[in-house]
Parts: sequence; C-alpha cells; structure tokens
Amino acid sequence: MSVTEMSMDQSSGRATTLTIVTDSAADLLPEEIEALGITVVPLYIQFPEGEVKAEDISPDDFYNRLQAMRPEIPTTAMPSPGTFAEIYREIAQEGKEIISIHVSSGLSGTIEAARLGATQAGVDVTLVDTMTLSGGERFQVLAAALAAKAGWSKEAILERLERIRAATEVIYTLETLEYLARGGRIGRVRALLGSLLKIKPVIKVDKADGKYSTVGQARTLRRALRMIVDHLAQVYETQTPLWLSVMHGQFAAQAENLAQLLRERLSVAQLEILRISPVLGVHTGPGIVGVTALPMALMAGLG
Repeated sequence: MSVTEMSMDQSSGRATTLTIVTDSAADLLPEEIEALGITVVPLYIQFPEGEVKAEDISPDDFYNRLQAMRPEIPTTAMPSPGTFAEIYREIAQEGKEIISIHVSSGLSGTIEAARLGATQAGVDVTLVDTMTLSGGERFQVLAAALAAKAGWSKEAILERLERIRAATEVIYTLETLEYLARGGRIGRVRALLGSLLKIKPVIKVDKADGKYSTVGQARTLRRALRMIVDHLAQVYETQTPLWLSVMHGQFAAQAENLAQLLRERLSVAQLEILRISPVLGVHTGPGIVGVTALPMALMAGLG
C-alpha cells in the first residue's frame, strides 16, 4: 500500500492541529508531500553560474552537469534562519503546532538554522533531529505526517519517531569516494582514501551520532551489494517484514540488482526504487546505490 493510499484511509474529515515541516534531504515524492500536507523547506545547490533549488533540477540533468564540471564540484547550502522564520510564522498564524523534522545534525547545519529561525519568529517549534538522511529521514517524516493527519498527539508522534529512528538502517555503496572527499563529508571513511579507485566502500549512517561510518569494503560492486544485504540480514530477523527503499543517483541497473538481492534474502513487505535528491548527490556522485530499511510494523497503525 502506498503512502497516498494509506493517507486516504484516514478520516478525511478530521482536522489536524499539527503541521509537519522538513527539508529537501528527505527525498519525499511529490505525491506524498501533496497528500499529507508536508511543508518542505528547500536546500540549494550552488553552481558557479548561480544557485538552484534542489527541487528545480531533475536528477539526470544534475548528474550530467556534475560530471561535466569535473574535477570541480558544486557546493550545497542550507536554508537561512530567515527562511525558516517566515515559514514558521505563516503556519503559526493558522493556529497550528509545528513539528520540524530535519537531516542529521552530524551531516548538516540545517536543524540549527531551523532552531534560529524559530527563535527569530518567536514561534514554539518542536525540532526533530532524524540522525539520518534521504530514505531514513523520509520514513520519519511520513510517519509523523500520517499520524498528524490521523489526529495523534505530538507526544505520541515523537515517541513513534524515536522508535523508527532506532530501527532504521541507511546503508549504501559508491563507485568512488571522490565526491565525499572533495565535499569534506568523508568523516570516518577517511581510511579508505588510499584505495579510491580499487575499493567499493559500504557505508552506513551511524544512529549514535548521525555521521557516516564504514561497514566494509569490496573489490566489486556486486560484492558490495551483497555486503549491504548481509548487513541487513544481521540487523533484522529474516522473517521480519521490512519496508525497503532502494535509492540511487544515476545507477538504475545496480539499483535493480540490489532490489533482487534484497528480495532473495529478506522478508519484503514493500519495496520501491527511488532517486536520491541532487542535493545529496553533490556529495556522492552519480554512482551511489543503497537502501533504507525499516520494520513495516513501525509504519502500521498510524491512521
């Protein structure tokens, strides 16, 4: 069942007093944003010729442009506190409470900009550090928005988000560490730099601090994909039904390969193949493929 279908199962006549705010790094689908009334604050990609909102450039146009720029790469910029302040004021004027859910503080200053924006606006905002990004952030935002639509209390939503955060795995592999290194996002993966051209790293987002850490390394992409599946099989019981979001930059064939491996080893309740936002692709390059995993039970009962 899709999120849009899930939202339609809610009591459509029930008015929510909560608005969910997030950022572009959540990799939400346009139909999810519309169906659940989510407010997305844009992140930006800064090219030499000017700044572009992440939502205003398609993944393929972005990755083609990125590769044409080599060896230079664009940079990214988070929303300003003033942007957050304006959005928060508008929502507060409608008499609604705000839960603002953002990309890991271990990888971005976005949540701090949101905090400053709330102070500037003089608005009470509940900030949630997802300690993750991409599909992991998306799961938390979707859960909060579904629960808000169903009339859950803020406290109940926050408790469910804690459980989802603790149970979500975000893990991926790359053709090269070149983009992470140039963007300064290498963190604890630095030890692999000497093998940039030979080794395919397997990297996860560490739930303890929301930063990247190395799970392992392989000499081929096929082996790296199997390491991803092996890791998930260790984290989850093989009979646990999972929601799996396979994510890639410009790597469709490898995304399909990973999806097949996941189906063979794990209990798949729902699986989709999605594109990673260009604002995240700046730091990974087009050759990224990975998966976000969550026990489906944690997304059940939200409506």
